[in-house]
Amino acid sequence: MRSFLISTVVLAAATAALADGHKVPGAHFIENWDLNGDGQVSAEETAEKRAEIFTMFDQDEDGTLNQAEYDLFDETRRADIVANAGGRKGPMQVVDKAMDRKFNDLDGDGAVSRAEFDEQSVKFFEMIDRTGDGMVDAADFKPKG
Repeated sequence: MRSFLISTVVLAAATAALADGHKVPGAHFIENWDLNGDGQVSAEETAEKRAEIFTMFDQDEDGTLNQAEYDLFDETRRADIVANAGGRKGPMQVVDKAMDRKFNDLDGDGAVSRAEFDEQSVKFFEMIDRTGDGMVDAADFKPKG
């Protein structure tokens, strides 16, 4: 059931992105992470969305993303980035890096606990808030120039 839910969520996001034909830098990220619909993403929204993602992929509900669960998370995330966000290069590269197992597995044991994942939410937000204004919007995804 959970695998079906994951597939449905990814498919819905992909369909919405393709229908809009996003050209705005970071539009796919903002569309999916802007929980209150104001066109920008706050630190609180990133923490809430990361918590939802963790819950979605913790299939055995033990509070840890084990090897198989994180493998599914990696596969799903990378497919979404390729399909909707222009691939793993460019502006979405930092988002992909900050969701990666290596970034989130603070104790290096190969599994990611909810506490580890939650702890990295602040660092995740700081990495994507490139303008340093406390909110993530299209300006944070523009190429450095």
